[in-house]
Amino acid sequence: MDNLSDALAKLKLASTDGASDSVESCLDCLLKALVNNNTETSLKIQEMGVLPLLPTLLSPQSSCSPKVANIVAEVAKNEFMRSSCVEAGLIPPLIQLLNSSDQEVLLQTGRALGNICYDSHSLQGQLISMGVIPTLVKLLGIHSHNAALTEMCLIAFGNLAELESSKEQFASTNIAEELVRLFQKQAEHEKKEMIFEVLAPLAENDVIKLQMVEAGLVECLLEVVAQTVDGEREEDVAQLKTASDLMVLLLLGDESMQKLFEGGKGSVFQRVLSWIPSHNHQLQLAGALAIANFARNDGNCIHMVDTGIVQKLLELLDRHVDEGNVTVQHAALSALRNLAIPVVNKSKMLSAGVADVVLKFSQSEMPPVQFKLLGTLRMLIDTQVEAADQLGTNEKLVERLVEWCEAKDHAGVMGESNRLLSALIRHSKSKEVIRTVIQGGGVKHLVTMATSEHMIMQNEALVALGLIAALDLVAAEKDFVAANLVAVLHKLLSDERSAPEIKYNSMILICAVMGSEPLHKEVQSRAFIDVVSKLRAHENKTVSHQASLTEQRLTAQS
Repeated sequence: MDNLSDALAKLKLASTDGASDSVESCLDCLLKALVNNNTETSLKIQEMGVLPLLPTLLSPQSSCSPKVANIVAEVAKNEFMRSSCVEAGLIPPLIQLLNSSDQEVLLQTGRALGNICYDSHSLQGQLISMGVIPTLVKLLGIHSHNAALTEMCLIAFGNLAELESSKEQFASTNIAEELVRLFQKQAEHEKKEMIFEVLAPLAENDVIKLQMVEAGLVECLLEVVAQTVDGEREEDVAQLKTASDLMVLLLLGDESMQKLFEGGKGSVFQRVLSWIPSHNHQLQLAGALAIANFARNDGNCIHMVDTGIVQKLLELLDRHVDEGNVTVQHAALSALRNLAIPVVNKSKMLSAGVADVVLKFSQSEMPPVQFKLLGTLRMLIDTQVEAADQLGTNEKLVERLVEWCEAKDHAGVMGESNRLLSALIRHSKSKEVIRTVIQGGGVKHLVTMATSEHMIMQNEALVALGLIAALDLVAAEKDFVAANLVAVLHKLLSDERSAPEIKYNSMILICAVMGSEPLHKEVQSRAFIDVVSKLRAHENKTVSHQASLTEQRLTAQS
């Protein structure tokens, strides 16, 4: 330790005198000490105030800059030294050194910056604002033959790509091209994994997604899938998952997805289709998720339904009724839900037996599957009277929906089951469906749904309740009273925040329930006339007109 103290003292003197030989020998001594005992040596360097001397020794003209950068890299392995490195002003000169043509300087500089900024988003953000990303991308292109430098760049990209602020800078470079070129050269699993770890966070940006597609990444991914699909080694399974997951991620961008769809004739689209009947669960999953992503606009959905994709998805789901792979079930249901959005697809999908296959999963205890199942059925019956009638009179389904309406731990499932219950009534307009819902105990849930924070759900509930009151008020009377329907309507009409359509449908419902004696009494006791008469001055003409009609009705029957 005495030798170290001497070396540090000499370094302080030599750095001010500019004696390069003695500086070099002091640096060698420091590096040796750091190798033997990094923590103690780092503390000593800090104590003796050596760090502030180092920026001048990191100048591009200095012959000792690789050794100084190496010392900084070693010192910055210690968390307690990182802020001292920043305070000593080491970051700007290190960034300058990234423009060097000396590969050893570049390697040690990259290590130093990486260690100083390790696990610090604020320091990494500082590097980004100082323009480090374009410099590193350029280095990767120039030195892609140097394994150590390539690895350093990939580690840096992996850390920086996690920051949202980095995406715009990455998008302005040819990073996609460089990474794809590098990927194509790799034979080792570990190297490919390193590149994947950079590609995945970058692919969250839509501009970079498109750049990756244009750079030929998809072809690389399809090749990895083909090479690993039958592999049993752990690394094959890992690569298959990473490649297929990344493929699905690329399809989340509208432009990249449409480019790969190519009007349904694209070779990539066709390859992805072939994954669905595969015996490999990971490929089945990726195939179904890819279809769900391709099904993000009406044109694609219509084309896919017309070319028989629904049948492939139904066969896949049938295979998983007993096998019960939840992720595959969820993905296939997501794809069917998206495909069912265009009106022209609904009757075709119902004729193909989609509702029957989907209903097989109504006993699932997995909330993600329940959620997608409900969404798929709701999309299918939209405007489809016969289907809504058929499902709405299915007592077992209605019982299950009522059960899910109480799933307070799963807000998504609870919301979707309420919406489906309402949709069955709204699209069927059937007295039999209404009877089934009343007998199943669904009315109270629709009344609660009318108080939802989402206007669309409030409205759907009020329209369904209006149909119940119009078509079978006698059967629903007790449930309306028990659920405090009149109090709910009074609150909706009194609340200034209620949307015009909510006020309108609430008044329609008030008029409809007045045919029931107990409900009529409640309406009278709550002084609805005062609330309704105020709405005659409402800026929305439909609301003010309905307020006049409702007021007349209330006055006539008071």
